[in-house]
Amino acid sequence: MTMIKSLSRSGLLRTGLLRTGAVALALGLPLASARAQAPAAPAPAAAPVAPETVVAKVNGAPITAGDLAIAAEDPALSLPGVDDAQKKALLVDYMIDLKVGAQAAEAAKIGDSPDFQRKLAYFKDKLLLDEYLEREAKKAATPEAAKALYDQTVKAMKPEEEAHARHILVESEDEAKKIAARIKGGEDFARVAAEVSKDPGSKTEGGDLGWFTKERMVAPFAEAAFKMSPGQVSDPVKTQFGWHVIKLEEKRTKPVPTFDEMKEQVDQYLTRKAQQDLILKLREGAKIERTAAAPAVAPAPAQKAP
Repeated sequence: MTMIKSLSRSGLLRTGLLRTGAVALALGLPLASARAQAPAAPAPAAAPVAPETVVAKVNGAPITAGDLAIAAEDPALSLPGVDDAQKKALLVDYMIDLKVGAQAAEAAKIGDSPDFQRKLAYFKDKLLLDEYLEREAKKAATPEAAKALYDQTVKAMKPEEEAHARHILVESEDEAKKIAARIKGGEDFARVAAEVSKDPGSKTEGGDLGWFTKERMVAPFAEAAFKMSPGQVSDPVKTQFGWHVIKLEEKRTKPVPTFDEMKEQVDQYLTRKAQQDLILKLREGAKIERTAAAPAVAPAPAQKAP
């Protein structure tokens, strides 16, 4: 049981590749079958296709390369591991199914219902807002703004100490004392950790926890580790996880991350801030009226003094 905070892992959804699964892909249904396919040889790069180029027709209604490009941006149609040629072919099949279904829905007057009109208005507003925010955010998240924010952030960062340590986790103090004696008697820490440690996250690495700052560890462990000198082995240390024997490998001042390492975070911050500021500005300039039918706005929770 490692004490370093774990990171959540996002799962990946599997997607079918067969023509018979085009509708299933759109609806998120499982495919009935799949055939193993040998990897195709890389195709030569195709010349760019104009968005207005017609790739198929359904009862005379065109499907264009631009339509395919929009479908390709839909997260629900993500096709990881599929080469471009297969993906384009599947998207054409999907767009044909979509067009066939949409034409049938039009004939059935589905679009005339009040509920559908409300949905249509909602998604139109949402798409308009998303596109507007994206365009305006690009004006704020410039390379110059990103570099300026990075410089400002780095300048405000305080030097922070890091430790590189190993540990062995056991259930009792007696076990920990015996292990500490073995190591102080000359046995290799990493070998003993692999043999007896109860921490599955580090025992296969010889108990290595890597580099960490003080707040990333539970208090008793952190206090012991940061008081030690490089090469020193601790007496048993108790935490809620059990008893630890710690070996401090190194200490250092935490390196300042480079601009390249932080660029993605900086760009995301600038984008979100620009979008938030824009919405607040638009609200301030708009005449907004809540009627008696609107739900009451819940009061913000009281802020506790630090």
